[in-house]
Parts: sequence; C-alpha cells; structure tokens
Amino acid sequence: MDHHKQKPWHAQTICQVLETFDTSQEGLSDAEALQRLNKNGRNELRAKPPKSFGQMLKAQIVDPMILILIGAAIFSAILEQWTEAIVIFSIVVINALIGIVQEKKAQSSLEALRNMSSPTARVLRQGEESIVPAAELVTGDVVFLSDGDLVPADMRLIDSANLKVQEAALTGESLSSEKDEDAVLPEDCPLGDRANMVYTSAMVTYGRGTGVVVAAGMDTEVGQIARMLENQDELDTPLKQKLNKVGKTLTIIGLIVCVLIFAIGAIYHRPLIPQFLVAVSLAISIIPEGLPATATIVMALGVQRMAKQNALVRKLPAVETLGSASVICSDKTGTLTLNKMTVTQIAANGDFETGAATLAEDAADQHPRVYKDIVYAAALCNDASIDPDREGAIIGDPTEGALIHLAKDFGICHEALEDQYPRLYEQPFDSHRKRMTTVHRIEGQTIAYTKGAVDELLPLCTHIMTDQGVRPMTQEDRRKVSGLCLSMSEKALRVLGFAKKPLDDVPEQDDQDLEFDMIFLGAVGMIDPPRQEVRESVRTCRSAGIRTIMITGDHKVTAMAIARELDIYRSGDLVLSGEELNSMTDKDLDEAVKNTSVFARVSPADKLRIIQSLKRNGEIAAMTGDGVNDSPALKAADIGVAMGMTGTDAAKDASDMILLDDSFTTIAYAIKEGRRVYRNIQKVIQFLLVGNIAEILALFIATVFNWNSPLLALHILWVNLATATLPALALGVDPASKHIMEHQPVKSGTLFEKDLVRRVVIQGIFVAGMTLIAYWIGANSGGHTAGQTMAFCVLAFSQMLRAFNQRSNTEPIWVRAEGLNPWLVVSFAVSLAFMLAILFVPVLQNAFKLTLLTGDQWLAVVGLSLLSILQVEAGKGIKRLKKG
Repeated sequence: MDHHKQKPWHAQTICQVLETFDTSQEGLSDAEALQRLNKNGRNELRAKPPKSFGQMLKAQIVDPMILILIGAAIFSAILEQWTEAIVIFSIVVINALIGIVQEKKAQSSLEALRNMSSPTARVLRQGEESIVPAAELVTGDVVFLSDGDLVPADMRLIDSANLKVQEAALTGESLSSEKDEDAVLPEDCPLGDRANMVYTSAMVTYGRGTGVVVAAGMDTEVGQIARMLENQDELDTPLKQKLNKVGKTLTIIGLIVCVLIFAIGAIYHRPLIPQFLVAVSLAISIIPEGLPATATIVMALGVQRMAKQNALVRKLPAVETLGSASVICSDKTGTLTLNKMTVTQIAANGDFETGAATLAEDAADQHPRVYKDIVYAAALCNDASIDPDREGAIIGDPTEGALIHLAKDFGICHEALEDQYPRLYEQPFDSHRKRMTTVHRIEGQTIAYTKGAVDELLPLCTHIMTDQGVRPMTQEDRRKVSGLCLSMSEKALRVLGFAKKPLDDVPEQDDQDLEFDMIFLGAVGMIDPPRQEVRESVRTCRSAGIRTIMITGDHKVTAMAIARELDIYRSGDLVLSGEELNSMTDKDLDEAVKNTSVFARVSPADKLRIIQSLKRNGEIAAMTGDGVNDSPALKAADIGVAMGMTGTDAAKDASDMILLDDSFTTIAYAIKEGRRVYRNIQKVIQFLLVGNIAEILALFIATVFNWNSPLLALHILWVNLATATLPALALGVDPASKHIMEHQPVKSGTLFEKDLVRRVVIQGIFVAGMTLIAYWIGANSGGHTAGQTMAFCVLAFSQMLRAFNQRSNTEPIWVRAEGLNPWLVVSFAVSLAFMLAILFVPVLQNAFKLTLLTGDQWLAVVGLSLLSILQVEAGKGIKRLKKG
C-alpha cells in the first residue's frame, strides 16, 4: 500500500483510480479483501511504545550535576565517610523520583488519533452491502457514506448526492465542504479544496456518497500526521536547555578545580586520602543540589496557580517556556474564533437602498415586516437540528445551524415552528442549483420558502418584499441587491439569499419545480466570529514584545478579515497562502516569516514548516490549536497549547498545556505567570550560586595556602539543602513585578542575563571572604573545630539573610512594590530552628563535628553574617545612583 500513498488521486478520473486498485464499482471480493488485509495490514495507526521506567531513570541520572553527585557519593563510601555517602545518595534518589513522577508528557497522541477512527463501515463486497470493522478496510474497497458518518479511510468519491463533509479537524475550515465526484483537479490542489476526496476523521454533515478507498492506516492524511508525530524527537524546553547549560558549566569548573586541587596537593606532598576528602567537598560545593528540586517545585506551584485560571499544564517546564515565548502561532477556528457559524448581518429592502446591511440584533426593530419572513424561511427551509445532548450544539451543517440560532435569537423555536408548520414538499439542495426549497401551510396559505446563493436566486425572482409590502423587482433593485451582497462577501461573510412563493396547493409530483416567479425576501451574512476578548489579549501580548501569527486552513479573505478585526494583521504585514509557501525555499521562508502575520490555506506539513522556520530565526514559538491537523506543530513548538473544550484528543495529547476555557485571554495570564516563574527561578539561581561560589572559593583558597579545610563536606551539604532550600522556595513564590508585562521576552540561551554573573561572582567572593575570616577568628580563639563551626555558621546565616535582599536587584530590602512575601519570613524561621538544633543538640552537634561557641565568637558570627546584606544593598545603591 506504500506505493500509493503519495499519488494525487484527486487529479485522476474515477476510471483511472478503479483501474489502479484493480477494483470496480461492485467492490472487491471477500477473498481479495482478505488477501490485501494480510499483505498491507489493518486500517489502524501505528503505536509508539511508551518510555520504560529504565529509560526515564536513565534520563534523570545522565545529568552532569547528578553524575558529579554520584561520583562524590562513591568516593565517600570508598573512604568510609558513610554519613556523607548516605546523604548524597539520598539526594540522587529523591531527585530522580521527582523527575520521573513529574514526567507528564504521555506518548498518547497516536492512541488519540486511533480513537478517532470509525468503528464500522458500510462496504460493498462481491456486489453486496455489508458492515465490517473499519480496521479491516483495504485499498480498493467501495464504501458508502451518509449523514452523520465518520469517514473511515481516505477515499476518492465515485458517486455523491448533495454530499457535504465537515473537515475542520483536518483542514481548519469551519464550513462544511461540498463534494463533487466528477471533478478532476490539479495535482497541487490544496487539501481543503479537493472536492472529489474525503479523508479519515472527517464527518458527513449532509447528503450521501460512495467512495473507493485509496489510503488506509498510516498512509492516510491523518496517518501522515501520526508519522510526523512519531518521527519527531522529544525536544528539551528552553528552561531545561538552560539548566543543562548551567550544569555543564558548573561540571567543567568543578573538574578544573579538582585537578588544580590535586596538583596543589602534590606540590604540598599531602596524603592521598585527605586529598580525596577535599575533592569530595569541592565536588559537592560546586553543585547547587537544591536547584533541580527547587526549580521543579517553583514550576509546580506556578502550575497550581495557572490551573485556577483555566490553564492546565501537562509538563512542568512549559510554565516557564510560555513566559519566554516571543511568537504565538494561533489556529483561527475555535481558538481566535468561536468555531460556531453565526449570522451577524441581515439585508432587507431598506438596506439595499442605503447600501449597508443591518446588524442581526437590530433587524427586528428596523425591518419589522420583512424580518419575520426571513427568519421563518431560515428556520423552516433547514435540515439541521438542535443536539439534545449538548447545549447549544447543532446536528448537521454549521451554516444551517447558524440559521437555527438566528431564529432562536428572534424568539422563535425551530422545533416548535417545524411542528406547527411541517414540511409538505421539498426540492433538496444540490451543488448544481445551489438552492433548497421547502413547502409549508402557514395560517391557511401554502408557501414555498427557498434559500441559496444570491446570484443563483435573483434571476428566479420577479418581486421583492419591502416594508410597504410586495412590489415588482426592477433592474435597479437587482443591481443594489447584488452590490450589497458583494460588499458583505468582501468582509468574509458567507451570504445566503431567501425567497418565498405563495402556492395554490402542495405539489403532487415529486420532481415538480417551484423555483421561479419568486418574491425576494433578503439575505443574511454569517461568519465564524472572533472571540470578543481576544483583541485585548493580542494587544497585551504585543506590548510584552510577543507577536501573534494566525495560521489557518481557511481562505485568505476570511483569515485577513478576522486577523484585521483582532489587530493581528496591520498595514504592511504579509499574508501568505499555502500555495505561496510551497514555492518558497527554507531561506525565503525564514526571511518572509519575520513580517508575516497571517498564513492561510495551509496544510499540516506547512504548519510544521512555519514553526521550524520561526525556531531557526531564534524565536521561542508557542503554537495554539484544536484540530488533528495542529498536532505535529503543537508537538514541534517550544510549547504547544491545545483547546480543552473544542480540541480533539490528538491536539490535547500532543500539547504541553491545555486551555480549559478555550479562551485566548488565558494565554495572556499564562505568559505573565510564566514570566513570574522565570524571574523567580533566576532569583533562586542567583541565591543558590552565591552560596556555591562562596563554598568553593573558601575551600580553594584554603588549599592553595595549605590551610586546614574550613568546611566539611557534611557542612556544605547541610547549607545547600537545609538552610538554602527553604528560602529558595520562598523566593520561588515571590509576587510578580508590576512591570513584568512591559519587558521584551528573553531570547538568550542562558539564564544569566545582563549583570547576573557579576552579581553572583562579587557576592560569592564577599561571602567566601567572610567565611574565611570567621574560620581564622575561631581557629585562633578556640582551635580548628571552633573555626569550622564559626565558618559554617557565617556561611549558613549569611545565606539565610541574603534571601531577603534577593527579591529585587535594584530596590532596597525595605522597599518592594509587590508587598511582603510571608513565606520568606517562615522559611527563615524554620531554617533558623534547624541551625539551632544542630548547634545546640549534643547528638546532632557531634554528628556534624561542631562545638559550642563563646559569646564573643557569636558576636563575630552575627556581625560577619550581617555584612553580606550590607554589601548587597551598597551595590544596589551604587547602581541606582549611576542610573539617577
């Protein structure tokens, strides 16, 4: 079956297709169908095996920072430093478990796509109709389709009667597509324009059809999407990439320092085992053990806050990634619009005179005599119905659904009206006439109502309805009607005309033509309207330096009208179609994408290509969508955002985040929350790395000068985990700055922005100096153990105090516009309690090899610890003076 999958079946005649598959309009024999099934496989999508526990565990422990910790634990065990070994191994295990539990990226996109397949199909085998499981369909099978059917495979139509198919999930078009089996189309015809084809997962909304299966399983258009998903690698999010870069940088620094330490030790002829102990201490000091867990918890708390605002995050790093987004690529249907065809304008006689249509909600007041006839025609000449199981939903064609809602808006119940004035005769809609007529007896009079394309309807009308009654239609009337309807069409409205005709009686012959000498009532214009709240959200994103791009399978005119109304499209922007996109090289696209705000009539592969082009331009791309056709781009984007209410399962499972209310405004909140998380993680990194630099510098300087070690490995572990982690978590929930949505998004490949490195280095050197001074004072006044105890206390207390002035890099510690962070106070109190416990409880004091300090020594500890706060505040003051 593989050799058929790329052929343009829409460009071949029915006879050519039947000949290619060695079949006929009588279908295959049972034996031939079985043979093809055994040869080509079932009409199902291939599943990708989920990650095993071993694979997830491996992903956790190959991190450079974790490998250093494992090495340090092994060395500690070899040297029988059991306390250090157990603590370090515990850190590794806990970190791995957190990572595995938080791996929310379920590999279920293909399963969701498989679930969209029709469970059974009506197939013609050996000239007889039979029902078979859809999974057993093969190429060459002849399949019947009728209203409400889910298309079970890709098919070339060989027969149809008024067939309309809803393909929004695959093409992005909100309107049902009219089908014509006789059409033979160009090979490069876009997917949404292939009138002689139907595709897997599409829904038949009207009429009936018969088709020959040309592709099944992974060879279908949906299968191609599944293959794109299957072939895509799991991408690291920007945050994970940045944290990995931090880890690698620290690993390189740690290895260099360890080599230097061994070299210096050799110069001083130090014993090997003490050198190992120093190396273990250095290895531990260079790793911010609390960083991975703290970053995870900070993001998890962000997830909880976002869930309360209807943004469900499926993978934790997605919180930060959306905050870093520089471009949001949004699908139109269901994301920027309501995915619900709605009548917005009504044009009756008075409007044709003025040349401007009336808003639908004002029609009852402006055209009291005419609107009733139009609404009656809309409701009665209609094959759609209200879905009893889903409030507001429609069964049938979305265009006819819009007419039912129009009647409802005028206080007319469609079902009650049909019961009161039942259909007595009809001329069904067909794609050649582009009209539909139904006959009803209303208040003792037999009336035929007709709806259809205005250009097809006008030549059949001899009179026109006005506020003063019916009068003959003039050529000037026809010109004005055509002009206004054309104007409505140019605004991307779908225009339908209505007419009526009084009859003497109900026609007796089934094929009697009633569509002549009619009275023209007026026209309605409908569109899938934009969500009202989206315009403000787009502007908020623009002020935050984030560009919104519309990517849709709909036509250019419709896409531009919606984009202009939502302020996505502005004068000077480019609008590209899928056809134009296909003619571009990657280099051309990379240049064009910088100024393009609308991509129209695009295929799933085009969406994926656009995302890849944006990423090559250095953009952090977010993609929103709800259809099957969005799945590959959702997965390839830095963050995929699916619609929770109208989204398909495939889109949801390919995404990183789901909007539970389908509201674009939720994205604006998510961006703000993501930026808050990003900034807070920066605060955490700055806070933790200052302590790490202080530790490694203190040990390095002591080794260079051949001093005794001022700190033990156990002391470093305690500071990094017990006294630093809680304040770091408190910084992670710091309120967002009031100016956070006024900054440009971060595009750099590192978490170290601007002068963050300078601040970390200066503060780290200062704290290291205070730690060594404390050791020198303690060693001279009470011996080596007292010196280590004082150094340990200064390192821990300065870390705890510095958390308060890490909230802002410019504002003083006593000024913060966003208010108090009570969790900082709580974290300080808890960390202080931990410190007092190991300093004064004898068992813990001995385990950590500490001693009691004298009053003078405590005064020195407090003074040196407070100096670290004064140093940071002095730096802020100097910076403010330079700016002022």
